[in-house]
Amino acid sequence: MNKTELLPDRPGIPPMAKLPDPETVDPAALARAYAAGEIDLICVLGPTASGKTRYAVRLAQALGNAEILSADSRQVYVGMDIGTGKDLREYGDVPYHLIDIAPAGAKFNIYEYQAAFAKAYADIRRRGAVPILCGGSGLWIESVTRAYKFEKGNGVSADALPQHVYYIGTLVTREERVSRIDRRLEERLQEGLVEEIQGLLASGIPADDLIYYGLEYKFVTQYVLGQLSYDDMVIALGNAIHQFAKRQMTWFRGMERDGVRIHWVRP
Repeated sequence: MNKTELLPDRPGIPPMAKLPDPETVDPAALARAYAAGEIDLICVLGPTASGKTRYAVRLAQALGNAEILSADSRQVYVGMDIGTGKDLREYGDVPYHLIDIAPAGAKFNIYEYQAAFAKAYADIRRRGAVPILCGGSGLWIESVTRAYKFEKGNGVSADALPQHVYYIGTLVTREERVSRIDRRLEERLQEGLVEEIQGLLASGIPADDLIYYGLEYKFVTQYVLGQLSYDDMVIALGNAIHQFAKRQMTWFRGMERDGVRIHWVRP
């Protein structure tokens, strides 16, 4: 059976609310604002499969002296490449940070992420480069762009985090999002997603630890263990990714309701 046939329309997923009107962001104006101290971080955010990494890379190239910090809660893990969509070739010659900084099987938490971000962010700034945060993990983004305070001993001082963030959001319609997610899932399966997870299990990582990471690692692990058929795995995983993307967009619109100004663009 063609894998595409296993990815039907998603009638159970409600349409997104009306999308905001797209804007045009001028890289030269951003560079001037950064040089003047009006902004101290550019943040590119958006739901999965919205083109945010490609947009961030092109923006970094246009700025000429920029580096990307990842805000993806699963790309921190070494060896979890296809399932997390690292696509490291997409960065070209643009330096990136906060990817492959923890072993697969670990549970890298938000406190550790905030500390790792603060260190990388300070290094980028010290070298005179422009930092661009890029990702779709809303809580992780807010933990470093809105100076989250955690329990004593776990947090980072607010002056170590950016204070003037320029947010850019990548817009896709519901139809585009559905098509991109379905196509990307098919591509990842063809690229060896199942084999990647079989390898992680063979390396000694417990199945429960992979299932903990959710989405690809949850459903494909269940397939490898014989708990799901291949067809059922593909359909369940596709639906879960669509639902996840909708939750991401809901989170970002919630940030706007809280007063965060996001400049939405069509990548």
